[in-house]
Amino acid sequence: MNWTITETKDIDLCHALRRSVFIEEQNVNEADEVDGLDCDALHFLARVKDQPVGTARLLFLGNIAKIGRVCVLKKMRGRGLGSAIIQSCLVAAGGQKSVEIARLGAQVHALNFYEKLGFKVVGPVYEDAGIPHRDMECIL
Repeated sequence: MNWTITETKDIDLCHALRRSVFIEEQNVNEADEVDGLDCDALHFLARVKDQPVGTARLLFLGNIAKIGRVCVLKKMRGRGLGSAIIQSCLVAAGGQKSVEIARLGAQVHALNFYEKLGFKVVGPVYEDAGIPHRDMECIL
């Protein structure tokens, strides 16, 4: 499967993907999904044949790059696209001299996915938007 992953300023397109996955599919409350941090983030957009199929954002907080809002449309899952999006985030984070750690809040069912990408669990289970999560980190 050929895809492209690029940085984007098209936050509306990222919101549309996130709405499809988080709000419509996972029943996340819109107030939890839209947190007001998008204007401070670097956004990534994955496309297959010019069609948007996945996104993620990266926030820089001191020496930490926080990866978040990672989603892939249901029809595109299981093909390695999610891994490629995370790798794009890690490359961008590693390109910042002051950044030493990539952090994310992983849905508990996805812990193994992130562990395969080099992340380690660093905290207890907590609820985020009604979904169990755990914080994970990867040293860059």
